[in-house]
Amino acid sequence: MTMNNNRTIPFGRPIIGDEERAAVMEVMNGSTLVHGPKAKQFEADFSRTAGGGYTLSLASCTAGLHLAYLYLGTGPGDEVIVPAQTHVATAHSVEFTGARAVFVDAEGETGNIDIDLIEAAITSRTKAISVVHYLGLPVDMDRVKVIAAKHGLFIVEDCALAVGSYYKGTHAGLLGDVGTFSFYPVKHITTAEGGMMLTRHQKVADHIAKIKAFGYDRNLGERTVPGIYDVNLLGYNYRMNELEAAIGIEQLKRLPFIQAKRLQNATALRAGLEKIEGIDLLSMGNKDFLHSHYCMLAILQNRLAEKRFEIISELNRAGIGTSVYYPGPVPLLSYYRNKYGLRAEDYPQAKRISDQSIALPVGPHLNPDDMSYIAETLKFVIEKVS
Repeated sequence: MTMNNNRTIPFGRPIIGDEERAAVMEVMNGSTLVHGPKAKQFEADFSRTAGGGYTLSLASCTAGLHLAYLYLGTGPGDEVIVPAQTHVATAHSVEFTGARAVFVDAEGETGNIDIDLIEAAITSRTKAISVVHYLGLPVDMDRVKVIAAKHGLFIVEDCALAVGSYYKGTHAGLLGDVGTFSFYPVKHITTAEGGMMLTRHQKVADHIAKIKAFGYDRNLGERTVPGIYDVNLLGYNYRMNELEAAIGIEQLKRLPFIQAKRLQNATALRAGLEKIEGIDLLSMGNKDFLHSHYCMLAILQNRLAEKRFEIISELNRAGIGTSVYYPGPVPLLSYYRNKYGLRAEDYPQAKRISDQSIALPVGPHLNPDDMSYIAETLKFVIEKVS
């Protein structure tokens, strides 16, 4: 084949239309930029889309993770079980509180936390188990919940890539005690920046609502005299503004289209990649593990892995946007490795996935013809560098 250097296939691109622009202008033409009705509507719409639960719109997914541990009273001397294969924010949110993230390796077939290794990592200091639905594939939550119940532990779901992910018919975020979602521009839906917390527990939502807003004892609409309130706990400014919420409301309306396109593209790309020798693919899930298909990993085998950056460069030259999920297991990033003296041999599967994979796009800005081009180009490049 001849690579098309004039073709452009971005790794990610937000789907923004006239509806989002009009929604933003409606807010701009009004007088309320925060503490307004758009954030409340977005929360209600997200709860309805997920199939229930209490929702809190937030400044980011990381803010939600931090708030979950603040709710628990997590602090110095405490520990939280955290997947080694994740974005650093999953661990940072624990570290913010002064507690320690105790890392557990990944499953080689899914990239999710290896549930078989969780219990051995639990100590008398453990307060919670954090799970990440890696690239949108749900964790086997029944098994996690058995472990959590046995040890009396809280479950925090990092759902940054899991809008539209379902485990046995239940949306991610409603499986543990709290779940947090990211609306960064290339995620399933976007609010430019921002996040959402989802929980089954009203008391959790009510308490975290105060922590996310400075610890006020009365919300803006509850104050009999404007500007008069008390503060009875330490809180943060983690709220979402009305502009972001307005975008989010319109983005949720697009979600069925977005999910359908991602499934179509992921199915087409996998069919092409399965014909290529020298790569492994992670699980696509099934009816009980409904994948949201954030992207697809091609995991390079054996000596081919040594050519990863060369392969990425060739793909990029052919107009194909790529990424890496993630640049390394979190315990091997300098901050954590140096602080806690962590060793690569303790995280072999996370290291394999991080060090040997190329993330390929399946977003709704693309189509099955793009998937064919990606697979054909990757096959050509692998044969070229082998």
